[in-house]
Amino acid sequence: MTRTAVLGLGSWGTTFAVVLADAGGKVRLWGRDAAVCAEVNERHTNARYLGETPLPDSIEASTDHAAVLDGAEVVVLAVPSQTLRDNLGVWRPALPPGAVLVSLMKGVEADSHLRMSQVVADVAAVGADRVAVVSGPNLAREIAVRQPTATVVACEDEDAAELVAQACSAPYFRPYTNTDVVGVELGGAVKNVIALAVGIAEGMGLGDNTKATIITRGLAETARLGAALGAEPATLAGLAGLGDLVATCASPLSRNRTLGVALGQGLTLDQALAAARHTAEAVKSCRPILELARAHGVEMPITEQVVELVHGGATVHEMGARLLGRPRKPEGA
Repeated sequence: MTRTAVLGLGSWGTTFAVVLADAGGKVRLWGRDAAVCAEVNERHTNARYLGETPLPDSIEASTDHAAVLDGAEVVVLAVPSQTLRDNLGVWRPALPPGAVLVSLMKGVEADSHLRMSQVVADVAAVGADRVAVVSGPNLAREIAVRQPTATVVACEDEDAAELVAQACSAPYFRPYTNTDVVGVELGGAVKNVIALAVGIAEGMGLGDNTKATIITRGLAETARLGAALGAEPATLAGLAGLGDLVATCASPLSRNRTLGVALGQGLTLDQALAAARHTAEAVKSCRPILELARAHGVEMPITEQVVELVHGGATVHEMGARLLGRPRKPEGA
């Protein structure tokens, strides 16, 4: 029985705790809201994020991070990507020696342009062989009700990846292992930006041709950035690349797609964020992703236009016109 700590009581952190418990592990959850922790312990629900979906009785929740971390073999980090550094700095003294640290976050850190696994290694002062990432077509609400899916567990150390994969291998949740951490993380980060663009098209009333074009060219952007950073092409064609991209762009459960729909319908960013209520990672990650790409000489036109829309004041119509007005070139270029 693997002893696991999950730091973060949002939808994906709570859902991954469900997976770990269903896989036979002993799971403790940390959250800063005492009322939500009490709800998890007493009612076995997390209504804010998962409605009335029942959670396993074996999951324990607490606001005391040291108690949650005590004796954990696997520590799962599930907070918004731009808050990871500050949170992990607080948790670091209580991290169990030798524990594998697992990132569920999908983003690139502002200013540093580090991927989440790099932030974990930096703040926790551990080697890359102790940092794993989990990513794939993993919409939390579907998994919380035990609908089948697969995911990728990536770590430079194959044994560490296998430890995490065993810990989350449930009847409905199939993990595959990989050593391409770069590819798995980039697939998860960039797909949020592309999903926001697909949502905008949906909100504008555009059809499947437009959305398929954005998805396909979005994958091309991801692949170019991945190649520049040393990712394996097969990774971006797999679950953590194409699989996650399709799920996030197609599903109304996707926060980033949903935010895009609101923007496409004419809401301002502030109005759309207020309506969404939950974190849409693309808003804060799109600019550092674009800056990372520019630093490596990689063109990412869809990402660039999302940044212009979210942070530069461009309209959705200007966004479309700029993309369609770009010089033509061979598809593979």
